[in-house]
Amino acid sequence: MKPDPESHPALALDETTHQRVRLGILAVLAETAECTFPALREQLELTDGNLSRHLKILEEAGLVELRKTFEDRRPRTWLKLTKQGRKSLRSQLELMEKLVARLDSTMEKE
Repeated sequence: MKPDPESHPALALDETTHQRVRLGILAVLAETAECTFPALREQLELTDGNLSRHLKILEEAGLVELRKTFEDRRPRTWLKLTKQGRKSLRSQLELMEKLVARLDSTMEKE
């Protein structure tokens, strides 16, 4: 029996949020009110450039908010998840749960 592509949960995954690094960014930011750029970079083991590139995509999509401040004359970038970012992350997690449930039921038959 072939899977029905019209109803397959994988088709509904959002390209902006389901990419590994961006999903990691959203997950880390969902766990805290705000996070600094260096803390996020270290937690996800990314380079400055890689993190910046993914943050730009998430910011343009309205999922992440960046706030720049100065502390002791040093620039500091603070990041937080927007309401839309939380909603998008929750939606993606629900889709992944459906995908896992579908695969579990298929794999149990084998």
